[in-house]
Amino acid sequence: MTDQERFMHKKDYKQKNSRLKGLIKGLEKSIWQAEKEIKEFIESGEILYEWHKRLCTAEGTGNKTAIKMTVVTKRFTDFTDARKFCCHVGAAPFSYLSESGIWSRSRVSQRVDRGIKALLHMATPVVAARCRGKLHHDCYERKAAEGKNKMSAPNAVRAKLVHRMFAVIRNNQDYQKDYVNALV
Repeated sequence: MTDQERFMHKKDYKQKNSRLKGLIKGLEKSIWQAEKEIKEFIESGEILYEWHKRLCTAEGTGNKTAIKMTVVTKRFTDFTDARKFCCHVGAAPFSYLSESGIWSRSRVSQRVDRGIKALLHMATPVVAARCRGKLHHDCYERKAAEGKNKMSAPNAVRAKLVHRMFAVIRNNQDYQKDYVNALV
């Protein structure tokens, strides 16, 4: 809005600016109200609240990502397998090979749920940078060092995030950073 100040009359700019600020305040209030209702709904259900708390314990999973995961998976009933969900959000690449021998490099599908993909994509660099010496960072560095496609490393970290979230719900326990497998 401030870049238009030089090109408009002062009176017109003030009117437009005050009108747009009022609209922005109204939208912010609506967003705040919707988020409040979502939070109350989550806290009203015992199982939903437990799942939400558990999802938020996984690294890189915040409040909005946990809510979106619960909604998209329909409380983890539509997607029971993390690999299927990785395909749904575009974290699993597929190669193309036709019967006549035409071959294409591996790519993620363009028909993905872009909302959850965007949330996971925003969590990827945070997790990869913040967790030095941990599994996410090592995975990111290894893929980048292999000289793979530039989106291969974030896709691998994104897939690991999805697998962690599904494991937390499947095992019905909080995420443990220093988990040691009992079978080892």
